[in-house]
Amino acid sequence: MSEQIYVTSDLHFGHDREFIWKARGYDSVDEMNEDYVHKWNITVDNNDDVYVLGDLMLGDKSNIEFIKRLKGRIHIVLGNHDTPTREAMYKELPNVVEIAWAIKLDYRKYHFYMSHFPTLTGNLEKEYLRQMTLNLYGHTHQNTNFYEDRPYMYHVGVDSHDGYPILLDTVIIQMKNKVDECKGFLGNEDTDEMHSSKQPNIETVIQSVVNNWPNWKKGVYKKCLENTPVANESRCYKCVFENTNCGSSDIWGTCPIYTRDPPDGGFYG
Repeated sequence: MSEQIYVTSDLHFGHDREFIWKARGYDSVDEMNEDYVHKWNITVDNNDDVYVLGDLMLGDKSNIEFIKRLKGRIHIVLGNHDTPTREAMYKELPNVVEIAWAIKLDYRKYHFYMSHFPTLTGNLEKEYLRQMTLNLYGHTHQNTNFYEDRPYMYHVGVDSHDGYPILLDTVIIQMKNKVDECKGFLGNEDTDEMHSSKQPNIETVIQSVVNNWPNWKKGVYKKCLENTPVANESRCYKCVFENTNCGSSDIWGTCPIYTRDPPDGGFYG
């Protein structure tokens, strides 16, 4: 029986690119590797379960040694950089107990769907949190916990948790707190139910969503309101840098640093 359950993702062990380790506040990839091993092992005990939602390592095969040093029973959801070769290496590790493209987990009274990519699984306006399928995801490298302010989509990646695996009970508490925020916005005083008898002002709802968008997306929305033609040809979603890391955008399809990221992680070897 597991003592604790933790979740994390996108450690990128061995990913020797400045836009990864430097953006995370490290002076080198070696420093990042060792710090993540340290933070993991001071948090996790050998009897704990850790769900890693993709992209454990890149680069040389020797980087598998970092994963060997990690405590606990590791469940892996494969990410876009977890190639068949890397998957085969994971299967040989004694501390890896499960590998899948997605994992469903029932914990306490909650139902989780764990995936590498953010996945829309709920409807804020109709259901109770405990009746929903709650999505835990990685991939985006965002430094915030929720996907576009949705309380049922939670980012577990190291970029928003200072490199530490996060306790699943903590995730639940933060989701419940986020629900309370959203219900207050919708005008619902019930502390558990997700919908309100009051009808929210639709313009206020839309503006609240827009306020949480990145600037480039707000610009598109503004032009749409002005009936200005928008040639939205952004390729950020398939770039190695992703707009969440580089601070630029490719909204017109003209970003000077755009570099295609093959789905199998081939850009990084």
